[in-house]
Amino acid sequence: MCIYKKKVYNRVLIKLSGESLQNEKKTGINQFFLYRIAKDIKAIVQLGIQVSIVIGGGNLFRGSSLTNIGVNHIVADHIGMLSTIINGLAIRDILFQKKIQSYLMSSFPIKGICSSFNLDKAIKLLSSNIVIIFGGGTGNPCFTTDSAACLRAIETKSEIVLKGTNVNGVYSADPKKKLNAVMYHKLSYKEVLDKELKIMDLSAFILARDYKIPICVFNINTPGLLYKIVTGVKEGTFIGC
Repeated sequence: MCIYKKKVYNRVLIKLSGESLQNEKKTGINQFFLYRIAKDIKAIVQLGIQVSIVIGGGNLFRGSSLTNIGVNHIVADHIGMLSTIINGLAIRDILFQKKIQSYLMSSFPIKGICSSFNLDKAIKLLSSNIVIIFGGGTGNPCFTTDSAACLRAIETKSEIVLKGTNVNGVYSADPKKKLNAVMYHKLSYKEVLDKELKIMDLSAFILARDYKIPICVFNINTPGLLYKIVTGVKEGTFIGC
């Protein structure tokens, strides 16, 4: 049962990594994760929070893996962009099954599958409490889906980027390698840069900093955590001014 019921945000952007969607064999999409994250999204939509999602594609294809076998890095990035649309379709379908209205937009149109990104339409749909899924990254090679997340957050005037990861927050070192790594609960943009903490790629982070978009890094694998964060519970790591 949900305990916290007062929202602290009106419009949020959720960044999901492709890695978070991986199944145990690391070969595709984890259906159990999809159903669980759809449940979490439904809970915050029912609070009246406007939600958009940017999804990665690393569970299907990773650019680095493709370039390692000789694929041109620009082509590898295009393959990665297409992977995000596949993931977006899967999320859209599960949301539909959960009776959550959603709409998939891509940086480039694929006729019969998804329409191209249109900011005016995205704002209108968000204002009607329809979840928007942004696929295709920025539409350009050499940019990550983290950059796409920050860009779409700026464009849609989202109040925060909620970056779901496989760890509880931002640490002083990799907690999987160093047992004494310390988790930070709050950081300024300057502290992140000074400490050279790996939150997202630098170009994405600079976008967030310059446009004063806060970021919350949290463990996407914890059921109900998303709900707690948008209702004011201090979870994960908050990065802002």
